[in-house]
Amino acid sequence: MSTDEHNFPLPASPSESLSPLEQEVLDEYARLLGNLNEMNTVLADLAANPSAEILDALRGLERKTSLVFTLLKASVYSIVLNQEIGVRGDEEEG
Repeated sequence: MSTDEHNFPLPASPSESLSPLEQEVLDEYARLLGNLNEMNTVLADLAANPSAEILDALRGLERKTSLVFTLLKASVYSIVLNQEIGVRGDEEEG
């Protein structure tokens, strides 16, 4: 049995042929590989030459992410503070 460039075994003779389902799965993987390679090319091009529109969108996303992070930190601080107040209240009662 020989192998292709990705070290996947290839049938050496018709007696080792694939079932229709196996062939369909391999065809889908081949299409997926083609789509991923095409997407890789597009993303590499975008990374090399970012457009002003993309940069503006990323800046907006960065601002929103920063706001969400700040609100999350405030919420966590509030929860911790309330727990400490509750523990101190329990200690004073006990």
